[in-house]
Amino acid sequence: MLFLLIVAPFSLALAQTETSSKVVVPAQFQKEMEQEKVQLIDIRTPEEFEEGHLEAAVNIDFLSEDFLKEMAELDEDRPLLIYCRSGNRSAKATLQLQEQGFSHITDLKGGYEAWVEFLKK
Repeated sequence: MLFLLIVAPFSLALAQTETSSKVVVPAQFQKEMEQEKVQLIDIRTPEEFEEGHLEAAVNIDFLSEDFLKEMAELDEDRPLLIYCRSGNRSAKATLQLQEQGFSHITDLKGGYEAWVEFLKK
């Protein structure tokens, strides 16, 4: 009985928080980029970013000590599209960003490498 009293309020709090994150293939990511007011963030290093990036992307380095501080300057309620090189860093970033209050996160499956391959088709 005590367990239910402790878990029930916690469960209600989770249910009331409207967060969503998804990992999508490049074709779907491209459609997401066409939406209004999206925030497109490349979380690779500045060196990787300089080698090539999606048009209109802003570079916020996941490996930087200031990553969460810089991300906090973005609008938590606007859709956030993120990508890294292969999908590993962006998966980790998604978890951190959800904890920071971002409500709608879309991660590019396979990262920038998958995007480059997608463009070749």
